[in-house]
Amino acid sequence: MRVAFLGLGKMGCALVPHLLKAGHAVTVWNRSVAVAEEFAVKGAAVARSAAEAVETCEVVFTLLLNDEVLEDVLFDGGVLDALPKGAIHVSVSTISVALAKRLTTEHAERGQRYVGAPVFGRPNVAAEGKLWAVVSGAADAVESVRPLLESYSRGMTVISEEPWSAHAMKLAGNFSVAAMVATLSEAMTVAESMGVSPELFVEMANSATFRSPLYEMYGKALMNPPKEIGASVALGEKDIRLFREAAAASGVKTPLAELMGKNFDAAIEAGMKDDDWATGYYELVRRT
Repeated sequence: MRVAFLGLGKMGCALVPHLLKAGHAVTVWNRSVAVAEEFAVKGAAVARSAAEAVETCEVVFTLLLNDEVLEDVLFDGGVLDALPKGAIHVSVSTISVALAKRLTTEHAERGQRYVGAPVFGRPNVAAEGKLWAVVSGAADAVESVRPLLESYSRGMTVISEEPWSAHAMKLAGNFSVAAMVATLSEAMTVAESMGVSPELFVEMANSATFRSPLYEMYGKALMNPPKEIGASVALGEKDIRLFREAAAASGVKTPLAELMGKNFDAAIEAGMKDDDWATGYYELVRRT
């Protein structure tokens, strides 16, 4: 398929090689041209603008930082108007439910289709092709892009024909992971204050109570911070904020998310904005 890929952050850089390996004709665009040009030697075409990248594509992937950046590229950058009729926009980004609903309408008005397909997993998992995708959109559009999604995923959950529901699922999933890290952070800190090894606590929790690869992975990460961050404290704050906004729009109260939002704000005020979100949260708990 003719694919355009907009946004080459750590996750984007991990996904594009899978699409190329699967034999698709990929055109990439990134605000930092140097990053995009690195894919030229791997067989990708490099576009001078986001609008140029999508002019002849069948499918465009967006993997951009937040709502504001995505809106800027799609609207001010001319992507929506340059995208051919019948083309499919696959948003891998973690964005708000409100924006997903708006994009569904905007694409429909232009004869285009929109599929929400955010993923669970860090960049190293993406590089291994083992992400998990949550997908929503019209059935024919989902089936059209399924081979593309499968090129970098170990599996997927198809939710509904409403694209926004995939983004709602992603926000709920991210909140669940953040809540797990919050409980681990407090439990490990209390254990350590009483002379109990945090490592021993994590081993016990993962063996006797939860038995989850996420507990194991994040427990190790909290004790041995990764050299390269997967997601920053700023991104963690954004995800919790979007989760709270989606809940509020549905009339649902989320007291735990409110508390976590305040903690992320405190971490940013403490200068941890660009730190790994999980280890940053743990450090904040230990300081307080």
